[in-house]
Amino acid sequence: MYFRYFSFSLLVVIVAMATAEKSVAQAMLLKNPPLHYICYRATGPIIVDGKADEKCWKNAPWSEEFIDIEGPAMPAPLHSTRIKMLWDTSYLYIFALMEEPHLWATLTERESVIFYDNDFEVFIDPDGDTHNYYELEINAFGTEWDLMLTKPYRFGGLPITAWNINGLKSGVHLNGTINQPSDTDTSWSVELAIPLSIIAETADSLAIPVDGKQWRINFSRVHWKLEVKDGKYVKAINPATGKPFPEYNWVWSPQWAINMHKPEYWGYLQFSESIAGTETITYKPEPDFEIKALMRELFNRQYQYSRENNRFAKNINQLVKPGEFQAMEAILMEATETSFVISASAGCTRYRWYLSHDSRIWKSESNMPVEILPR
Repeated sequence: MYFRYFSFSLLVVIVAMATAEKSVAQAMLLKNPPLHYICYRATGPIIVDGKADEKCWKNAPWSEEFIDIEGPAMPAPLHSTRIKMLWDTSYLYIFALMEEPHLWATLTERESVIFYDNDFEVFIDPDGDTHNYYELEINAFGTEWDLMLTKPYRFGGLPITAWNINGLKSGVHLNGTINQPSDTDTSWSVELAIPLSIIAETADSLAIPVDGKQWRINFSRVHWKLEVKDGKYVKAINPATGKPFPEYNWVWSPQWAINMHKPEYWGYLQFSESIAGTETITYKPEPDFEIKALMRELFNRQYQYSRENNRFAKNINQLVKPGEFQAMEAILMEATETSFVISASAGCTRYRWYLSHDSRIWKSESNMPVEILPR
């Protein structure tokens, strides 16, 4: 859609699961696929108070423990973090339990940059195209910041802070006393009810989920190193820089970089019509995950090439070493010095996957722009 007025060099690449050398990002994506969570149906009303003491919450499975944003090779988080999810016809429910010996918050005005405090964050991309996705942050005071991103920041994405999750319900429960350094606290928890009708505005066909539907989602916990001065918590200062130590970033599904705005690495949320606690549903991997991961490998290599050469590669041989990939799938790439689109067949269908230079990935019969006329 971005290439109508350019001349192209059409490149056909035969690629497959690599058995030779790969870039770090690709090895992580294929060898360590994003995590997944089966979201079961809730039963009965849920009071959003941060406690999650309803029976259906007790039956919902816990997620894996959060890890460092860069992956398991990094030091383990100082404190435990886990989440649960449920849904019904109106809401996606999220519950997060965070171990915390020093409850602290400062921000009380909505739409503040909440990650300047310790916080819990939710990122949702209903259609998985990495564009037009949502972010929600909340601190231990219950102060919220919700926004929509048109695309990732590194590709010129704009944060639309005026956008709100209308109808959002949130509750925070503190197991301890906030901003009191004289004692030791235990934990804090966040409970959210996010209206599906709002989030589904960027979903396929604007539809709320059905059984088996998958959305991309991830969670982050920002944690600052604190010290006590004059009886109050303050951010600890690094004597080498004179500034606060960098915050910790602990996440559910690893991002492999200190950047939550890489939606291609977020986990998978699979909706199930089964009631929580009645049966165990099997996760169904995305059918085209492998070929999309290979497209993402070429995407990453294009940007590595552009950093070194100040332009994109026009010839696939500039990105792939001879014999590096075993033949399996045909991938096409249309490229100019300043833009590109990578495409591949979407299974045994007439559709193709398209991945553009601004990271958007979508499935269509054609990459040609379509003019939608009024009826």
